[in-house]
Amino acid sequence: MTLAHNLGSLRATGYEARTVKEELRDNLLHRLRSNEEPFPGIVGFGDTVLPDLETALLAGHDLVLLGERGQGKTRLMRTVAGLLDEWVPVIAGCEINDDPLRPVCVRCRRLADERGDDLPVSWLHRDDRYAEKLATPDTSVGDLIGDVDPVKVAEGRTLGDPETVHYGLVPRGNRGIFGLNELPDLAERIQVALFNVLEERDIQIRGYSLRLPLDLFLIATANPEDYTNRGRIITPLKDRFGAEIRTHYLSEITDEVALLRQEAQVAAEVGDHLLEVIAHLTANLRESSSIDQRSGISARFAIAAAESVAAAALRRSARLGDSTAVARVGDLAPVVPTLLGKIEFELGEEGRERALLDHLLRLAVATTFRDRLAGEDLSGFTAVIGEGTLIETGDQTTADRLLDQVGPVAGLARVLDRLGYHDGADRGQAAAAVEFVLEGLHLTRRIDKDLIDGRAVYGPTEPRGGLE
Repeated sequence: MTLAHNLGSLRATGYEARTVKEELRDNLLHRLRSNEEPFPGIVGFGDTVLPDLETALLAGHDLVLLGERGQGKTRLMRTVAGLLDEWVPVIAGCEINDDPLRPVCVRCRRLADERGDDLPVSWLHRDDRYAEKLATPDTSVGDLIGDVDPVKVAEGRTLGDPETVHYGLVPRGNRGIFGLNELPDLAERIQVALFNVLEERDIQIRGYSLRLPLDLFLIATANPEDYTNRGRIITPLKDRFGAEIRTHYLSEITDEVALLRQEAQVAAEVGDHLLEVIAHLTANLRESSSIDQRSGISARFAIAAAESVAAAALRRSARLGDSTAVARVGDLAPVVPTLLGKIEFELGEEGRERALLDHLLRLAVATTFRDRLAGEDLSGFTAVIGEGTLIETGDQTTADRLLDQVGPVAGLARVLDRLGYHDGADRGQAAAAVEFVLEGLHLTRRIDKDLIDGRAVYGPTEPRGGLE
């Protein structure tokens, strides 16, 4: 079919026209039956969101994805476009991608009558069949639906001539998927303009109705708080969507780590145990009563944290001349406060933001330490400290210097294995493991830690003493 260049050669291939919703249904069924992943790159929604999404697609329903910020709504919306056919034929030069077998615009119907089987055909890739618009209060009907083109009127056409229309984004998305982000941010009069698009599949411009049976699949996103008649959405528009699907933040630490591995663009090596710390920190923030949960903690917070930790490790290695840049647990504390702008705190927390974040970070490190090294014999590390050795680390301490301070320590190989470094770990990875153990021992009150001029000094616990 890709060789067809006119209507006659297209018919000769046996091509049969399908609607967009039929394409999505057929291709989704094919992937489900062949055990292919219908929505690659979507993490943590397999048992919750995706079954509802698949049902909506099979039913041919336009849909709204409801969720807080940073829950992957836009990513999910764009992934649906991967279910479209890779190539579809369109009438060459058509502004709204008319099907050669079923032209709908005035220009293409006239051209089909004039050219017959010589009607020129071109091919449209699936990547060009997805259009997206961020709804904003200043979005106009002309932006979405269309408006009269004064240039065409000036050329001599009458004002009521359908060919004077300059099509907006929705008609130009014909035979594809149109994604509308933050639907409730549209002004009410613009929401009304979508009524006919969703139900009757025609458009109205400048007081006259242009019968245009659009073939498109509409997906919108919204915040649940706004998507109510008390918010910024009008009820008749809600009624025209076939499905409302709720998204959510990831509930499993393993899913959060998988998402970080997939999305974060790290400039240095960041071990899985540090990604787990970031994942636990994110979970702690989402559960904290000191955080405005209506605003939520976006997945972008965790992604930015992972990238910042890697950047801190890269900066340290460049300044100190380490051969490799490997992130350590000490790289977390300096960079996390730079992410405060991504968090909305409850009233009454003014001035405590950094202290709260530091506290939740310590909890995240302690949780990861217990998860990773529970039951592990760490007496080799405590023995080194128990001998009165002080171990200094921080952004002025190279990997070699840290390891030289510790010396040969029993159990390090087991720790490396439990942290996922396995055999052949380099000195940077070994230093990262040692620092993680030292911090974990401190947080579980088995050794002490002092902060001196930005340096962390680990040593034996001080005797608590009693009344004399």
